[in-house]
Amino acid sequence: MNLNDTRALFGQLIPQTIKLIQTEYPNGIRLTLSSPSDETITPKGIYPAFYGCYDWHSAVHSHWQIVKAIRQFPEAEFVPAGKAALSQSLTADHIAKEMEWVAERPNFEMPYGMAWLLTLYAELKDWRSAEAVIWADALQPMAQHAIEAFTRYCEKMPLPNRGGLHNQSAFSLALVWDAARILGDDHLKSLVELASRRFFLADTEINLSYEPSAADFLSPSLSEADLMRRVLGNEEFETWLNRFVPQGFRHLRPVQVVDPSNGQLAHWAGLNFSRGWMLHAIARALPENHPLIPQLNQNGSDHIQAGLPLATHPDYMISHWVPTFAVYALTR
Repeated sequence: MNLNDTRALFGQLIPQTIKLIQTEYPNGIRLTLSSPSDETITPKGIYPAFYGCYDWHSAVHSHWQIVKAIRQFPEAEFVPAGKAALSQSLTADHIAKEMEWVAERPNFEMPYGMAWLLTLYAELKDWRSAEAVIWADALQPMAQHAIEAFTRYCEKMPLPNRGGLHNQSAFSLALVWDAARILGDDHLKSLVELASRRFFLADTEINLSYEPSAADFLSPSLSEADLMRRVLGNEEFETWLNRFVPQGFRHLRPVQVVDPSNGQLAHWAGLNFSRGWMLHAIARALPENHPLIPQLNQNGSDHIQAGLPLATHPDYMISHWVPTFAVYALTR
């Protein structure tokens, strides 16, 4: 897509997302209660910042989506409404209220949701506008909680989760690596590198015939390679990739969503985008004469093009989260 087409697409996506982060229901709230509660529990009551978009992690990355779009197109028509929505959500009082819940649940939204929380925090810190400083300061206690949670995760996980859903290890660790780089947190980067090497360095000749599963929105093999291109040096990554997937990823082809209203089957709408950006990123990490580069780039473009028609689909099972994946893919 060219810049004008991307701006037009964002002009459709961002107003919708602004509305959804402020829409409490429907909501797939998941709770673990250690004792009976005398209080009425509602999404907004326990998550006053991130109560919309069906679930907490989608609300978090939808806030990132708005921030990223504003930074990409600061003169766009959606910018005033986007900033107003961020100011309404990201307040010190709201985050303090959420921390009352989160602090008692050290594994809450780990790893996926907390990885996106750090991504949002890093985006705000990198922006450095006057408004972003206020929002980042409000978010800081939860970002610190996320860093501590990932410290435990990297040190204690005996093996990675290799699936294609929220609990996958590789995708979240990649987000955390990027956030740590922006934040200048070398200790957190080192923990991610050590865990990634322990989890994945010995992997060879991955079998792509088992991908995708019916509900995947992440590719296990591509997510792993996309993480390893971050933590390995260029030469080491090239050697590792040649062992891991000698024939490249050509067997992974764009997928078609058969039922956008089914929350699990709708995940393939995001799979096309995540595969696309990862294929392009892996190509960029290889030396310019590597024989896999044309295949990777063409396949990446094919996946993103396949994803675009569903980016603006009105069904809530898509609209509450897939726009974030579209924005991520188009701003890489």
